[in-house]
Amino acid sequence: MRVAAGERGGAGERPGLAGVVARNISVLLARRREEEQSERRRDRVAAAIGRFSGSMTFVWIHLAVVALWIAVNAGLVPGVPRFDRDFVKLATAASVEAIFLSTFVLIMQNRMAAVAEKRADLDLQISLLSEHEVTRLVRLVAAIAARMGIEDAQAEDLAELERDVRPEAVLNEMERVQEQGVPDDPPPAAAPPGGPAGGARRE
Repeated sequence: MRVAAGERGGAGERPGLAGVVARNISVLLARRREEEQSERRRDRVAAAIGRFSGSMTFVWIHLAVVALWIAVNAGLVPGVPRFDRDFVKLATAASVEAIFLSTFVLIMQNRMAAVAEKRADLDLQISLLSEHEVTRLVRLVAAIAARMGIEDAQAEDLAELERDVRPEAVLNEMERVQEQGVPDDPPPAAAPPGGPAGGARRE
């Protein structure tokens, strides 16, 4: 009976989790469609060309065209006159095509960079929100421990964890460390009060 109840409980939890995941996927896809629809027509065309130029279909088409071009102008195709005996036209066409393809690739990279920046901002906001929630949980657990009379051997670390992290302070510290250079041997971590014996008693 317990196994059956556990199975029923697990089966009841999975649809809830699947529902949350499905909702997140739907929101992300809807957001992506809105962004694609809000783009200008020329940007969509450039993105489509950039995607096509990075496919194997594009490679096979080029191989076929170049092979046919060389075969015709080398006199290997009877009945078809040669129009580019020294292959100057082929080289010119390839150079012009390379210019346009590189431009389309740069446009694709700019779009990808903009999307990556938005996702990085979203990840940062979620991380800051998670840090704030964890800080509140630490304060709540510390208050419960104080009410129950539980003493922590690392009270200083606990007080440090209870502080809210300011993003601007972290960025300033990162810039300061980068300007000064990272030392080869970082300073050792501070030992907890009571020394190793105190740590052994906690375990």
